[in-house]
Amino acid sequence: MAEFSTETPQHPAEAHRPAVPRRSAGAARPAVALDGHLDGHEAAAILERTRASVDPELRAAIDSLPGSMRRIALYHFGWEHADGTPAAGNAGKAIRPALVLTAATALGGPRAGEAAVRAAAAVELVHNFTLLHDDVMDRDTTRRHRPTAWTVFGDADAILAGDALQALALGLLAGDPHPASTSAAARLAACVVELCAGQHSDTALERRHPGEVTLDEVLTMAEAKTGALLGCACALGALYAGASEEEVAALDAFGRQAGLAFQLIDDVIGIWGDPSRTGKPAGADLAVRKKSLPVVAALTSGTPAAADLAALYEVPYEKEGEEDLVRTAQAVEEAGGRDWAQVQAADRMARAMQELSRAIPDPEAAGGLLALAEFVTRRSS
Repeated sequence: MAEFSTETPQHPAEAHRPAVPRRSAGAARPAVALDGHLDGHEAAAILERTRASVDPELRAAIDSLPGSMRRIALYHFGWEHADGTPAAGNAGKAIRPALVLTAATALGGPRAGEAAVRAAAAVELVHNFTLLHDDVMDRDTTRRHRPTAWTVFGDADAILAGDALQALALGLLAGDPHPASTSAAARLAACVVELCAGQHSDTALERRHPGEVTLDEVLTMAEAKTGALLGCACALGALYAGASEEEVAALDAFGRQAGLAFQLIDDVIGIWGDPSRTGKPAGADLAVRKKSLPVVAALTSGTPAAADLAALYEVPYEKEGEEDLVRTAQAVEEAGGRDWAQVQAADRMARAMQELSRAIPDPEAAGGLLALAEFVTRRSS
């Protein structure tokens, strides 16, 4: 895999106090917005086309599973209710498979995109394998506006269904006659190992005292957990287009940087997002005392609010304590965590654009990938 800088951006506390630049009343937020309507129509059209191309491949793969595993997978994707009756649910935005197809098309034309559908489906299967496992480990009870699979079918069945999705992903590539499929399978397998390492780091960080966690550690973990698969998706598209090693590496780097921007915004949404749009309870990350990027930025800011936040994080959340969540979110914001995450998301997007221009200098050809990158960092759910 390509090497990327995981250097921690200078914490504002290293230069001035207060640690993170403050906004005056009524001032605009930093460059990366959370306004869903700013996505643009191009990204929406790409995602719609991707679902139309990839869903039949996904359904065929899932239909090949044994009945018990198939039922859980279909429920997780939103295509069946818990009782097995059909549902017209939300299978997700399809960002990762869209990156595969769009990268292939950008470098190799429409036929390359059409040939990469199996690879796109494989990436989406791996993504959902991680979601099933993450929900169990994080004890998340809601995903895509419905109960998570483990709450319906139990831990063991949800984990096994996730394992089955990962096997299906590699099976799709193993059975793909495309000449790039072997390289793609090896790259996706290596990505899964990196994802697991990132998740392991995440769970280890959660067991540590709030004052012991550094921004560098959390940024490195976030790149492995989130950036790796977005980078892999772009790289697989490049492989299916017959791109050079340099182009594949640049697109991997583009996806990783965009993925880190995605995670930064996702962490902001995890604290301040609207539950009616996110499908998750308000302040869910704070309730479980998750050391997300905005939280760690706030904890390490050296401000009075950082001390208040550390004290709050040392005490388990009480289920009836809505006031606790409000105070905790306020402490993160006052310590600069929200602004820091927004500024860093914009910075990572700038780095992503540099990598994209290395692989695809023609702005028109790169337009679809740019639209998708902007979409993932300009959203509210």
